[in-house]
Amino acid sequence: MSTSPVAPERGVLLEVTALRKTFQTRGWFAPTRASVAARDVSFRIGRGEAVALVGESGSGKSTIARLLLRLERPDGGAIRLDGTDVLASEPGRASPAYRARVQMVFQDPFGSLNPVHRVAQHLEWPLARLRSRASGARAGRAALPGTEIRRRALEMLRTVGLDPPEEFVERYPHELSGGQRQRVAIARALAVGPDLLVADEPTSMLDVSIRMGVLNLLARLKRERGLAILLITHDLASARYLADRILVLYRGRVVEDGPSEAIVTRPAHPYTRALLAAIDGPGTPPAGGVPAAIAAAAGAETGCPFAPRCPERIADCLVSDPEARVLADRSVRCHLYPATTARGARS
Repeated sequence: MSTSPVAPERGVLLEVTALRKTFQTRGWFAPTRASVAARDVSFRIGRGEAVALVGESGSGKSTIARLLLRLERPDGGAIRLDGTDVLASEPGRASPAYRARVQMVFQDPFGSLNPVHRVAQHLEWPLARLRSRASGARAGRAALPGTEIRRRALEMLRTVGLDPPEEFVERYPHELSGGQRQRVAIARALAVGPDLLVADEPTSMLDVSIRMGVLNLLARLKRERGLAILLITHDLASARYLADRILVLYRGRVVEDGPSEAIVTRPAHPYTRALLAAIDGPGTPPAGGVPAAIAAAAGAETGCPFAPRCPERIADCLVSDPEARVLADRSVRCHLYPATTARGARS
């Protein structure tokens, strides 16, 4: 899918091209079924840019995050970091150098920290294992001195707002609140000086009162450190607040890609409009009034996958899966827009 261009002053850090991943599911008395988690997913992230990947549960967001972290192997496509195809250059496991440059903050702050390790161990182990690229050192060289590792651990805690850090560094995770645990998880990811932070629903398990604090922290890290961020979320409001661009994902496809403000205020794809309508309240029905599970079972492999749920579908939607249409400020995969001429998004 054609993607919104990265601002020239940023430069492309990560480029994903035609990424594909299919899982085979098998039941005791049911035939094997293919579940497509990523289908020809393409996008770019510039240095110091925040991009949000938005979609409902089951759309493939977390799978794409795991593919970028090299925790899953894609069926096809390319992942280029600074122009190097890492899948070709590192066909096996990801190297320590790649892991140092691409870090992840997981959704569950209660499950992502080992309960028997103190905060110090969570921060010092990656420093000892991967080394900090911020100092110009490379992964695999001699270990940092213990005093330097502790100094950097305290610095990371201060960076994420756990100040004074001496009060937190020797605590166990159960002695921290949910928001504090997530800040420790962010500090752990920052410890090795990454270029890209993949944040998978980082606020979804936190109290509403402290979600904004975590989003403000990520925004500050982006601004002050030039950190690129891929925010995985189902919440368009959080995406609009933090991200420069939004990618809307439906059943493994990017159906809309453009500037955050434009996507939220003038959505082009019917599915994006349905996501925005859901913000109005928990009782808001999905587009077309058809639940996602029923829509998936209906099968739309010969046409647009969203067609069974779409209230604006036309005849073409049931026949062919649309290619991306490039509009004035975004790209959108929808038959409602001409394939050859640009057309402004509708409100």
